[in-house]
Amino acid sequence: MTDDLIATAGEYVAGLMSPEEQEAFERLIASDPMVRSAVADWRTRLLALDETATQMAPSEGLWPAIERAIGAARPEQAKPGWFARLWQDVSALRLASLAGAAAALVMALLLVTQPFGRSDKPTVVAVLNAPNTSEAGAIVEAFADGRIRVVPLRAIPVPEGRVLQVWTLWDRQVGPRSVGLMERAEARDYVTSGMPRPVGQQMYEITLEPAGGSPTGRPTGPILYVGRGATPL
Repeated sequence: MTDDLIATAGEYVAGLMSPEEQEAFERLIASDPMVRSAVADWRTRLLALDETATQMAPSEGLWPAIERAIGAARPEQAKPGWFARLWQDVSALRLASLAGAAAALVMALLLVTQPFGRSDKPTVVAVLNAPNTSEAGAIVEAFADGRIRVVPLRAIPVPEGRVLQVWTLWDRQVGPRSVGLMERAEARDYVTSGMPRPVGQQMYEITLEPAGGSPTGRPTGPILYVGRGATPL
């Protein structure tokens, strides 16, 4: 299975193809078992992310407001109804993630889990996977003011006397810094200080540590989930 096929299958699952490209690719799906396998692999890998979002119906005034905004900014490219058609296939939008485009995924999740028009958007987002696998375990949203939100995507067993600890690494010379503790897998907001503005490729991870957190100020337990941030489009 080539890298080009994997990337193209990801674009198909994400709903990023034009109607003509989609039609041509679906003919390949019907005739080529390897193409079908690539598509199935992307859908399986992103299923946990898809299940975290609840489908929502847009308000009556949403589409006219979007079309007015698009028309005012770039009238030559405005295509009435395009966004509405994309929303109608919101399950495909929620799957909009490729290995090299985690930001697209999280922005898709934001569309269906947060009120439209909210200006409080993360500077960096990251999808954390189990090491050396495609098993997504958590989403991290890092904000310019130092806030960090961690949203687990699955149950994470925490043995008695242990705790989950969230870390970030922006400079190897500085080393990993603790974001905060999590006694169980649940969405948590953290307020950090003394850290620079989050940037793309910044690393985030969740480790299993002794109760009260790492005694050394550095990760000591096994890494459960890890990933790099990306700047939302």
